[in-house]
Amino acid sequence: MKIYFLTFFLLLGIHTINAQIEEATEQNALYTHPKFYENFLNFSSGKSSTTRMDAFVQVPYTTVQFVKNDTGYTGNFSLTISVFADDKSKLITEKSWTDKLFVKSFDETTSKKNFSLNLKSFFLTPGKYLIRTSYDDNESKAEYPIEIHYDVRSVSGSIAVSDIMILSKRSEEEGKNKIVPNVSGNVATLQTGLPIFYEIYSDKSGSVNINYEIIDKKNKVIYKEEQPKNIDSGKTQIFYTLRDSSFSLGFYKLKISIKDLGDDKIVSIERPFYSQWIGVPTSIVDLDNAIDQLVYIASTKQMDYIKDGKTRDEKMKRYIAFWKSESPTPNSDDNPVFDEYYRRINYANEHFSHYLIGWKTDRGMVFILLGPPDNVERHPFNIDSKPYEVWEYYNLNVSLTFVDQTGFGDYRLITPLTGDLYRFRR
Repeated sequence: MKIYFLTFFLLLGIHTINAQIEEATEQNALYTHPKFYENFLNFSSGKSSTTRMDAFVQVPYTTVQFVKNDTGYTGNFSLTISVFADDKSKLITEKSWTDKLFVKSFDETTSKKNFSLNLKSFFLTPGKYLIRTSYDDNESKAEYPIEIHYDVRSVSGSIAVSDIMILSKRSEEEGKNKIVPNVSGNVATLQTGLPIFYEIYSDKSGSVNINYEIIDKKNKVIYKEEQPKNIDSGKTQIFYTLRDSSFSLGFYKLKISIKDLGDDKIVSIERPFYSQWIGVPTSIVDLDNAIDQLVYIASTKQMDYIKDGKTRDEKMKRYIAFWKSESPTPNSDDNPVFDEYYRRINYANEHFSHYLIGWKTDRGMVFILLGPPDNVERHPFNIDSKPYEVWEYYNLNVSLTFVDQTGFGDYRLITPLTGDLYRFRR
């Protein structure tokens, strides 16, 4: 049966005294859509007592509240980076500034390709810190803070290496390199390898061997290459492109190990990154699995068409085109239906898994299709019956019963789910 969408989202989440309601909210999802991206990198300050920490903050235009005027659209926001002692007992240093934006068209304000990039440098004693970055939109008065614990490491010694900067763009102007960092760490759109920049610091010139490894989330090395390099005394800047950029969706880390051939000393550094297509929820790390999970919302013909793509890129394009066709805002990269569907799948996997993963269970199926129930009655210890649950959907005027047939959480739906109930409700 082909599943179709309702126009309006049913707000299901009314609390009752009977039981806690299953809710698929952004707070319990495995992913979020950040209001801004930040990246902190350690470089040598030229002094052994301090490290230069470069703070990059990238604010997507989609975050900014633009205001229309006679000539276009203006945006105005403030950023503050506060560096505290690790236990937040003391403010070490702080920098605040304002960024003003102007664009001519409304489409520019909503494009996910547009962003404001900011850089501030801090000179800090190596150690552990708590860093709070606050984005304040001066039009909407909204504030979005992020706090992280960060290790400012020493970048000094006979041989040392800075942190790794992944690059979005690199060009040369008047003999000088001009680079744009990839602050988010998303490399899905890279087509010609993985471009990076870092610095090697040495108290002498000579030859080193540099090993590059890409490691997946299972700690398996999926790519490796080696490069001999002559380095100078002092600082050597390295621009390098790893040849392989055919990453599947998911999370990775790049490890660089530098072996000083003179005294066999090895220094290494790691940088996490990920591959995720624009408009695709970040919880999706396996394309084939994500296609299988369309079973509750797509027809067999639609799923077969996506699976029949001859390459990974062709499958991905067909997959995204399917979700574009179901979007309430097809001209925008934002698709709340897409996000909500996989948010519910994540919740089902977290809460309903037993022998089967949660999204394949009966409770998972109902939760994904209908959303959180208005009320849940749980009967886990009845003497005269097997454990069972009753889910009530007031707006649908329906009550669904699940019975734990084995006593090990294997709840099966015994109420028929037919006709109109086979619809994904936003």
